Amino acid sequence: MEKLRSKKGFICDMDGVIYWGGRLLPGVKDFVEWLHRENKEYLFLTNNSSQTPTELRLKLQGMGLDIEENHFYTSALATARFVSEQSTDRSAYVIGDPGLVGALYQHGINITDKNPEYVIVGETPNYNYDAICKAVTLVRNGSKLIGTNFDMTGPSNRGIIPACRALISPIEMATGKQAYFVGKPNPLMMRTGLRMLGIHSEEAAMIGDRMDTDIIGGVESGMDPILVLSGITSREEVDLFPYRPRLILEGVGDIVPR
Repeated sequence: MEKLRSKKGFICDMDGVIYWGGRLLPGVKDFVEWLHRENKEYLFLTNNSSQTPTELRLKLQGMGLDIEENHFYTSALATARFVSEQSTDRSAYVIGDPGLVGALYQHGINITDKNPEYVIVGETPNYNYDAICKAVTLVRNGSKLIGTNFDMTGPSNRGIIPACRALISPIEMATGKQAYFVGKPNPLMMRTGLRMLGIHSEEAAMIGDRMDTDIIGGVESGMDPILVLSGITSREEVDLFPYRPRLILEGVGDIVPR
């Protein structure tokens, strides 16, 4: 545990690590207070593309935790940055919530269904059959398919619900095209997080509740991979994967010295 506590920086997932649905998880306030007390660099790195950093801050404020906006980085922001750097005509058809649409606008991407260069899919309750059909037609006509994140499922107040990879799957199947996913565990997002903290990978820990995004992302990026059991993954499921976290904790509160 001392090796973990000595890290200069912490990159933390949010759903299942900081909160579950609308509830702050046990030990989170103590963990954040410890980060500030020890002058640690930290970033909440979420694959949820639905909300902006401002909305995430307000969400946590509603749970009794106030975090400045510069401590948030989302898969929507990572996707917008990627598309703006890769695009030739900066156009996209988007299935997603305001957090994604706003990030794309901020990076100069024109949202259109008229021969867009990209079809971009994020997580949204407004996902529907007409949007799928439109996306399929556009991809079959040459638009490139992008997913904001690789998660198949995610936690919510209703329990486990489909996430981006599940939502984009019908489009992949109907077109024969594979989507490119920008969020965790893509090293693009992980390296951006490290640059935002101003530290090297060996000086940072990646804390998450998912083996297939957080832990593999930490392993492949050279960070200290730490699994918490407060979210999706159970202790028994860890052995199903060919890679392992260095530590398994009940929650982030375990990091705080007693």
